[in-house]
Amino acid sequence: MSNTKKRVVVAMSGGVDSSVAAYLLKRDDYDVLGVFMKNWHDTNVTISKECPWLEDSYDAMLVAEKLSIPFQVVDLSKDYKTKIVDYMFSEYKNGRTPNPDVLCNREIKFDLFLNIAISLGADYIATGHYAQVKKSKLNNKTLFHLKAGKDKLKDQSYFLCQLSQYQLSKTKFPIGGISKKKVRQIAKENNLITAEKKDSQGLCFVGKVKLPDFLQQSLKPKPGIVILIDKSFVGYDLINNGNDYEIISKPINYKKTDGKKIGEHNGAHFYTIGQRKGLSIGGRKNPLYVLSTDVINNIIYVGEGSDHPGLFRSVLRVHSNNMHFISDHSEIIKSKNYKARIRYRQALQDVSVFKNSKYYYFTFKKPQKAIASGQFVALYRNEELTCSGVID
Repeated sequence: MSNTKKRVVVAMSGGVDSSVAAYLLKRDDYDVLGVFMKNWHDTNVTISKECPWLEDSYDAMLVAEKLSIPFQVVDLSKDYKTKIVDYMFSEYKNGRTPNPDVLCNREIKFDLFLNIAISLGADYIATGHYAQVKKSKLNNKTLFHLKAGKDKLKDQSYFLCQLSQYQLSKTKFPIGGISKKKVRQIAKENNLITAEKKDSQGLCFVGKVKLPDFLQQSLKPKPGIVILIDKSFVGYDLINNGNDYEIISKPINYKKTDGKKIGEHNGAHFYTIGQRKGLSIGGRKNPLYVLSTDVINNIIYVGEGSDHPGLFRSVLRVHSNNMHFISDHSEIIKSKNYKARIRYRQALQDVSVFKNSKYYYFTFKKPQKAIASGQFVALYRNEELTCSGVID
């Protein structure tokens, strides 16, 4: 290896994005090494009968051969199970809605994988995320800023909301400044086998997975009742017209007597706030949506219609211990020009932030649909993702 070259280890998933990321780095004369992460072995819950990681690793290997770069596979399945899968099961069991992709990036890709890359002599790692890292200087200190990808329809900065300054300093996002259309064009022009391959819809580096089947590996069915809450429920007046942050930022704790039984379900832990499909209850004029899950008493509360007031809240809170700052938090608190999102691909929403001794409160200009405990809220300023937190 030339002393002037920087070594970059690319996390190759077998998809077009990481393939083009590797190509661009090779083109720019980096010393590139492709590595595929094997994170899951169990094929019992995959959509197809074929082993997804084997198929994807083979595609990644073919791309590496085409680019004439070294390639290897690392098995992180033990750590993935402990840090991601077990945590995900625990969160669903407790009626919360985790985001495994955010956790995978924080715990696996930009931690364990980064450490492996460094042991292989890497100066940086690279992934196929649609995001950008920019640098600035403050008091002779280099700061790293996480920016949205140029392709706003594919921006994946939300999934990276838990990264640290160190992790950003060691990371390159080669395709963050170009569009998805351009990525596929580059892949096609260079005869990469992944040029027309569909984007993965499964869990992070696991493959094509049916989430309900995946959850049922650990969470067992448990018959319970479904309670319909009317739009006129008295608790909504307090939420919509109140100004006590401690009250209006919390989910409503419904009781069986607040509505009427309209059906049964197979386990409250299998359902998430805002879910419409999978209830299997017909005979209603409008679709039913999950408003709340009581995993202790195994009850699901639902509302009829996408405009049901129980689906919306204007305020959420994050415990101070669960806030993560990418940039300096003192500057963040001073600024008032915030936008935020609570899920991937959600349009950025106007929001203000208030902090007391225990919580950060996020007050949205427009009520937000299906806010769920366990989700990540990500705060942006001028397209820079500055901090994030786990919703209480």
